[in-house]
Amino acid sequence: MNTIVSFKSELSREDFNAIPFINAHGYHCKTIAYSLWHIFRMEDIVAHTLIHEDEQIFFKNNYQERIHAPLITTGNELVKKQIADFSKLLNLKELYLYMEEVKASTENIIQNLSFDEMKNKITEDKKELLQSLHVVSEDENAFWLIDYWCGKDIRGLIQMPFSRHWIMHVEASIRIKNKI
Repeated sequence: MNTIVSFKSELSREDFNAIPFINAHGYHCKTIAYSLWHIFRMEDIVAHTLIHEDEQIFFKNNYQERIHAPLITTGNELVKKQIADFSKLLNLKELYLYMEEVKASTENIIQNLSFDEMKNKITEDKKELLQSLHVVSEDENAFWLIDYWCGKDIRGLIQMPFSRHWIMHVEASIRIKNKI
């Protein structure tokens, strides 16, 4: 999180929108703004819909309007210029507030899980709820996430997207930052 926060003081607004590896394959073919959105939308969705079974921070605190986001999804469906255009729309101040709230709420949820709860599988009811919220696009680049997440237990969700996912996208953001 320290690296993510450091971007605020080290980068210009235009740097958050830069997509220097637009034709690359990998996590670095995005923008930093998109990567931050993506990390925390995924975490909010998984933590609140699949684990804690409550309302996502995004909806509860009206972050779609506050961030000026045209999407409620993870953004997996976006590619190349769509990612850059999406990034330019985001209110970074509000995005950072959202990220802080999601991080705090996820930490609270995890701290209050028992060892036995970590073994709980995602139920079909939770999967149906997730689908009904339309927070994962039906685009082929995104829809696989539902089966992926719902095939894990709580412990597996903590490993991905709550840890490895962060590492992959923060590392990619550092590569972008170093390139620009």
